[in-house]
Amino acid sequence: MLNLTLLEQLLVVSIPCSVISMAFIQKTKMMFKSSKIIILYSFIINMLLGVVFTMSFGSKDLIESLWIGLFSFIGADTIYRLLEGKLKPFSELKDSEIKYDL
Repeated sequence: MLNLTLLEQLLVVSIPCSVISMAFIQKTKMMFKSSKIIILYSFIINMLLGVVFTMSFGSKDLIESLWIGLFSFIGADTIYRLLEGKLKPFSELKDSEIKYDL
């Protein structure tokens, strides 16, 4: 039987975690030369932040923390798509960084 209460709790915890991870990734993604790495970088950050966030502020075990990291990764992508047009894409960040270096 599916434990819907546990699933609901994991989803609720993953919401603030995805917001924090999305903000962190937006601030740090311009240090990469290629945009192909950003999805892997985002996945790793979400998984790490999900585990650290859950272990720090909750009483979930490692498996549940990894689920929160996965939900956070999926949710951060959804939030990014909702904010599309309001955030600068990777190519514009790299162009503006080159202009500042000159």
